[in-house]
Amino acid sequence: MRFELLGPVRLAGAEGGPAEVPGPGLRALLVALLEEPGATVSADRLIDALYGGCPPPGAPRSLHSQISRLRRLGVAVELLPSGYRIEARPEDVDAHRFERLAGEGRRALAAGDRPGALVLLQEALGLWRGPAPERLAGRLQELRLGAMEDRFEAGGGSVAEMRALLDEHPLRERLCGLLLRALSAEGRRAEALAAFERTRRLLAEELGADPSPDLAATHLEILRGAEPVRRGLRAQLTGFVGREEEIARVRGLLRERRLVTLTGPGGVGKTRLAAEAAAGLDGEVCFVELAHLRDGRDLPNLLLGELGVRETALRVTRTPGPEERLAAALAGRDLVLVLDNCEHVVEAAARLTDRLLATCPGTRVLATSREPLGITGELLLAVHPLPEELALRLLRDRALAVRPGLDAGEAVLLRICRALDGLPLAIELAAARLRSMDPGEAADRLDDRFRLFTGGSRTALPQHRTLRAVVAWSWDLLEEPERVFARRFAVFARGATLEAAEQVCGNGARDAGDALSGRDTLDLLAALVDKSLIEVAEGRYRMLETIRAFCAERLAESGEEERLREAHAGHFTALAERAAPELRGRDQLVWLRRLAAEDDELRAAFHRTTEAGRSERALSLVAALWWYWMLRGMRMEGHAFAERTLSAVGRTPPPGMEEEYVLCVLAVAMVNTSDRSLIEQAERFARALPSRPRHPILSVIGSLVTIVGGRYGTAGEDVLRAVADPDPWTRALARLVLGFVRLASGRVAQAEEEFARSLEGFTAQGDRWGMAQALLCAAEPLGWRGEHRRAVATVERAMELVDRLGSPEDRVFLLCSRAAERLRTGDAGDVAAAAADCAEAAGIARALDVPEVWVTVRLGLAGVAHRRGRAEEAGELYGLALAGCEPHWGGVEQARARALTGLGRVAESRGDPDASLRHHREAFRLAADAGDLPSAALAAEGLASLALACGDVRRSAFLLGTARALRGIEICDPQARETGRRARAALGAAGHRAAYDEGAGMTGDAALTAVAGWLSAPGRLAVSARAHRGGHDSTF
Repeated sequence: MRFELLGPVRLAGAEGGPAEVPGPGLRALLVALLEEPGATVSADRLIDALYGGCPPPGAPRSLHSQISRLRRLGVAVELLPSGYRIEARPEDVDAHRFERLAGEGRRALAAGDRPGALVLLQEALGLWRGPAPERLAGRLQELRLGAMEDRFEAGGGSVAEMRALLDEHPLRERLCGLLLRALSAEGRRAEALAAFERTRRLLAEELGADPSPDLAATHLEILRGAEPVRRGLRAQLTGFVGREEEIARVRGLLRERRLVTLTGPGGVGKTRLAAEAAAGLDGEVCFVELAHLRDGRDLPNLLLGELGVRETALRVTRTPGPEERLAAALAGRDLVLVLDNCEHVVEAAARLTDRLLATCPGTRVLATSREPLGITGELLLAVHPLPEELALRLLRDRALAVRPGLDAGEAVLLRICRALDGLPLAIELAAARLRSMDPGEAADRLDDRFRLFTGGSRTALPQHRTLRAVVAWSWDLLEEPERVFARRFAVFARGATLEAAEQVCGNGARDAGDALSGRDTLDLLAALVDKSLIEVAEGRYRMLETIRAFCAERLAESGEEERLREAHAGHFTALAERAAPELRGRDQLVWLRRLAAEDDELRAAFHRTTEAGRSERALSLVAALWWYWMLRGMRMEGHAFAERTLSAVGRTPPPGMEEEYVLCVLAVAMVNTSDRSLIEQAERFARALPSRPRHPILSVIGSLVTIVGGRYGTAGEDVLRAVADPDPWTRALARLVLGFVRLASGRVAQAEEEFARSLEGFTAQGDRWGMAQALLCAAEPLGWRGEHRRAVATVERAMELVDRLGSPEDRVFLLCSRAAERLRTGDAGDVAAAAADCAEAAGIARALDVPEVWVTVRLGLAGVAHRRGRAEEAGELYGLALAGCEPHWGGVEQARARALTGLGRVAESRGDPDASLRHHREAFRLAADAGDLPSAALAAEGLASLALACGDVRRSAFLLGTARALRGIEICDPQARETGRRARAALGAAGHRAAYDEGAGMTGDAALTAVAGWLSAPGRLAVSARAHRGGHDSTF
């Protein structure tokens, strides 16, 4: 549905024309709901929109009535906890569409694209059908006046329209200036001066002010009758896309500085930016193209010709040189001299510019060059590639110009823009290729970009006609050592630090007699940065992909490629091994950031290593990076690398690499435990490792593999030994694992003690990951005993730590853990907060390809839906969670048991006790087999609720008692509390206590046996509601 507010308020559906909204109250309500499309508006704000500051006593009922009327008109108004909302996009509301179009029109006008601006502004103003509603009138009317002025400036409208608008708004100085220029352009100079005088008088009488400098300057220009001189500036044949801020900045800098140089790689848009900026400058401008100049000594004569300076026929004194004549010609003139493409005559351009600026105070210079002029007073302004949005606009615009009606999806066009680094010239060449090739075909051939993009304009400079020529122009200007370093630098996938560049391209990769002998890496990098072949930002150097591809071709031709790839892989393997121990200490964040910055290089090192058949190095790299992947929530990527490595290594580790092999297997097992034989073999190797392995996690590897394999309740001897290990990190980890085992086996107090000591140990080491894990584990028993606020606060402490690590995967788990604690309070506000947590977790999960994450999110969402009484939604979500447990990953048994328990609860609420019992029985079996007593307790509580619903009250109380025995603590949970309250009411306090205590007094193992025995005995539970009411029994 579309909403029309710019005039009589109307609705326009998919069928039929627009219809007016009846009644002022209904119109005011609709306007208030659409001020921010899609936003929730509180009832108080809507009542204020209807009645102002004095609402009648029955205002809430009246509001509900008006909302109902809107719904009858077909408007989908949603009722939310915080108010009402209409699910509409800004594009569905003409007022917001007007604001967008007017803003785009203004930006196009600022960029010099008058035709494009006029189209946008006329479309924007055409949306108005009359006055805007009173609530929006003030702001929108001002925007409308501004858009009308922009339209006049873009060349739309007539003098008569300007006069009429100025009569309505006589103090708008910009409008007056536009009228003056329009009258002057038509030769009506006297009328223009009279219009100025009228405005000047009104400003003085009504405001006591003089005309603004802009209006006064327009008046003076008309009095002089002069137009600014423009030399060498060609009228542009295509619209200019984006760069409005850059244009404004260049113009502003030229008002403050006398030499501004635009630098950047070939094809980045320096020339067009300079031309667009110069076209909007006040005063005289001379644009000089230097690309055709072959000898810098000819530069002064070229400038003399462009300025129109001729030699006199008669000389009575010595003949001055070209530079003297040029200086004499510019003396006393205010002029902006644009020198375009200086890089190949940079020495001559620098000398001449320096002299002109020293002798001609009215001259300012705007230069474009792939390297700086390098003279005093020069201000450098780097021109960067277009951001994705603007690159996409440019490609679409140019492609439609050569192939009208081209229907290409945004995704494939974005692929082209990204591969071409957002370079405008490369995008123009790609658009030209789309005359004869579909975008998808072009995108698939981007690896051969230099052969693909060769169809530039015939009138373009030679170095701009093909993509290869763009880069080759810069390459040919390099000295030989710079070329050698540039081609070697192409071995980096995305970029490098100075240290990496030195090690891989410089000293670390040299043979005797190397071409770089005697040259410093930093000097070479600085030279390539100056010449726009390499960029530097935040301590990293990088090449644009198009430049890198050109240099990579030169590297392949040089015969050095294999040696450089080996040096690259060796350097980054050494970096990963150096980082591994640091990831467990106080500098953890420093090294995480360092490795994260090298993600692309580490991937490239791995792929090159495996392609070269270097399986031992691949094993070393995976082993060194495994913990990094764990900390960053990148287990799926690590799993893929580990699987590929194991397939190359086979089932037997290379001699001396048993530790690396076991870590590689663990990286696989954390995601997929289906290959039991591989895991068992890794366990055998782990048991044979030395007592002090290089990676301390191997000290508890046996117990970890046991847990990952789905057996939670038993601590191995390795953990018991490790709690006394001399290494403090190993001790903290062992305490964490031991606490997990204690909690899984129902020993809550012991588990909490282990978690506390683990937290203390990890805190002393400065390991934020360990601290977060210990806090998360400690939060669960807090919630069980009813300390929900403290449990939430503990989870939030863990969340702060995990956020600093940058692990989206762990943030999902923590959000869902906090949601679970909030659901246990039974408070409506906490339920809403839990829903928000799960919604945020789902948003993160969409960007991750991790089954475990989605299972966790769906379990959380299902819990929220069930608490809100939406059984169908909860059942669907529990079913999806259960289906997501099909892959074998560590901890899947617990997730599967909890999903089944949820399905049992949902089935009970639907009145399907057979299904409920089936789900609970399977959940209990899974949890019992895994030694996961808390999950078994959860299933027992579900069975207690089912028994109560079927009339077996004493059995219900007994099962609640067994849940307490299994978990080791009585849980403070709304569902369990409600089951207990109803059982107590039916049995009486004494009867309930006796049955409850019978179950609660058991050991965990006895409780498992009791519940399992009862579930296996047929006929114990009457399951149909009809049987409970006295009908026929239905038992199992």
